[in-house]
Amino acid sequence: MGGVGMVDAVIWTILGFALGAIPFSLLIGRWALRTDIRAVGDGNPGATNVLRSGSKAWAAIAMLLDMAKGALPVGLAYVTFDKRGWEIVPIALAPVCGHIFSPFLRGKGGKGVATTGGIWIGLTYGVATLIGMISMSAGYLIGDNPGWAVALGLGGIGAYLALFRPEPALLVIWALNAALVLWRYGDTLRQRPHLRAWLRRK
Repeated sequence: MGGVGMVDAVIWTILGFALGAIPFSLLIGRWALRTDIRAVGDGNPGATNVLRSGSKAWAAIAMLLDMAKGALPVGLAYVTFDKRGWEIVPIALAPVCGHIFSPFLRGKGGKGVATTGGIWIGLTYGVATLIGMISMSAGYLIGDNPGWAVALGLGGIGAYLALFRPEPALLVIWALNAALVLWRYGDTLRQRPHLRAWLRRK
C-alpha cells in the first residue's frame, strides 16, 4: 500500500469511526421518547433499550441507523472504492470501535451488535449478516442468555467466511470484531446458558 493508499485508509478509518460514534439510539430516546434509555434495562445506549423504553417502531429505526453507520462507510470503501487489501481491516473495524468507545458518550458506548451487522453488509453484500442474524435468532430461541446468542451469531459469520470467503483480511476483521463485541458481553458470557422453558423436559 503506497503513500496515497495509506492516506485514503486513514481517512476512511476516521470517517467510519466518526459515523460509528454517533449514538443514534440515545438521540432517538431523548428526542422521540423524551427519556434517557440508559435508565432502563441494562443501561446500554443501544436499540434494545429503545424497545424497552416502549417503542417498537423507534427501536427498529435505531437498529437500522446503527447498521447503516457500519454499512455505509465500509461498503463504500470496500465495494465502490475497491479497498480490498489489508487497509480494509482498520476501515471495517472503525465503526464498531466508534460505537463501543463513542467519544460523545465519554467512551461508554453500546455493544456493537447492529453496527457489526452493518459492516458485514458492506463486506459481503449482506450474506454474512443474514447468516449471523439467523444464528443469533436461533440462540435467542433456544437459550435465555443474550451473550451466548450473540456469540452464536458471530460464530455463524465466522463459519460462512471460513467456508466461502476465506480471505485473510476478512478473517482478521471477523476475529477482532468478535473479540470486541464479546468483550462487551463479558458479564453474561460468564453465566451458564439455560434452555428456554419450551425445550426443557417436563
